[in-house]
Order: sequence, then structure tokens, then C-alpha cells
Amino acid sequence: MHEFCAASGRMTYVVNLDPAADHFDYPVAFDIRDLISVEDVMEELGYGPNGGLIYCMEYLVQNLDWLQDLLGEYSDEDYFIFDCPGQIELYSHLPVMKQLCDSLKDWGFNICCVYLIDSLFIVDPTKFISGVLCSLSAMVQLELPHINVLTKCDLVDEKEMSKYLDPSEGYLLENLANATDPKWRPLSAAICNVINDFSMVAFVPMNINREESIETVLMHVDHAINYGDDLEPQVLVCSAAILMWSTIFSRSDPWFFAFQLQEPKDQDADE
Repeated sequence: MHEFCAASGRMTYVVNLDPAADHFDYPVAFDIRDLISVEDVMEELGYGPNGGLIYCMEYLVQNLDWLQDLLGEYSDEDYFIFDCPGQIELYSHLPVMKQLCDSLKDWGFNICCVYLIDSLFIVDPTKFISGVLCSLSAMVQLELPHINVLTKCDLVDEKEMSKYLDPSEGYLLENLANATDPKWRPLSAAICNVINDFSMVAFVPMNINREESIETVLMHVDHAINYGDDLEPQVLVCSAAILMWSTIFSRSDPWFFAFQLQEPKDQDADE
């Protein structure tokens, strides 16, 4: 996405908000580890990796003036990609990311949440249901406009993947019935009803090898925040790796979160 935005003329800066990250395949504009790092917390407080990461994110929220000051150094036309940590609890039930989003809104930003899911996991109906519920949980917690994106679509058969882009209740229930114990069928049916009745979760496929695919994803996000409507838009994109429950996915199976923010135009100035 960073390369695509640069090629299309959007000035893009990557911001690391993952205090445990130590390797990047892209240039980083500024880094949370300049404020606090998991390694330092583990050494000084004796926390484990997960506890240390949560402590770092809570520390960030307590010192958001650091982030606000750094963002204020850039022009209104700049575009930011935030690389965030992957603990699912940060987005599902802990208040940290919610507080961060609320602060960004207080600073005058319109926010859209973009949830990126590895397409390799959706072809299994049980994992797909888990992913949908995780998405719904984050939507309820963050209370933001929401877009779901399937990544690595070049590694999955297109016909198989299309079944999950906008799945029917009957298809999901049939596949769950074949993959799970019969005693779970009533629960599976109830979950499928929630997904079908509210129609809150659908997916946009993304293949990084196809520019038109990346452009489509970016178009969906731009539409959600009305990007381009303002004369001098400031857009911030925040991506965050999310790891699903260990009973289904290992810690090497990343899911991703993204926030896209646009600073509204000053209407008084227009008048």
C-alpha cells in the first residue's frame, strides 16, 4: 500500500506503533520505541511479552501528546500508515485502541476502520466464522465505519474464495454442520443467523500483485471517509496486526487492522 500510494502521487509516511517490532520492509517516519519499547518494559518491570506490549500501549495512551506533536509536524497533504501491535484484546475488549481512536476524533479526524484478514483462513468455515465474530467484536468496541479486506488472495482459488465474500446463511450452516460435532448445530445456526440477519460483514478481496485490486481497496476506504472532497485533506492510515485465538491460529498467523483518518475541511474558512 505504501508503494502504491507513492506511485499514485500520495505522499505516504509509515509510523510504527508496535513496541515489539524490530524489522521493517519500508522506511519508518517515527517509532513508538522512541517513547517506550517492550524490551525495556520486560527488563525493568519483569513483564512477559504480552503483558509488556499491553503496558506499552497503555503508556502510549497516557502520553498521546507525543503522537499529536509528531503528527502536527507534517503537512495536510501527507498520508500516514500506522503499523500497530497484534494482540486481539487491544481491539476486542481492552479500552486502549478505543481511547486512541477517541483522541484522534477529538483532534478533528474522521475515522474508518479497515479489517484485513488472511484469505488462507476463510476457506475453513469454522475459522471464517471466528474471523467474522472477531470483526464484529472490534466493530462494536471501536464504533467506527468499517471495511473488511481479504489479503493474500493470490494464494487462494478464486472460486473457493468467492463463496465467502458475501456468504449465504445456508452455505455457512451446511459447511459448519459437516465440519463440527452435531451437538453444536444449534449454536452454529444462531451464529449464522446473526451474520446473515445484520449483514454487517462482507469482504473486499486484495491481491498485492494486481494494482487494480489495491486500487479497489483504497477506493472503498476513500469513499468511507470522503477522501478527496476537501481541498487540503490530511489522511492517516493505521494498520495493525491482530493474532486470533491460539486454539485456532498460531502467533505466526497475523490478522490486520487499519484505521483511515481524514481531517475535515474548515467550513468557516470556506465561508
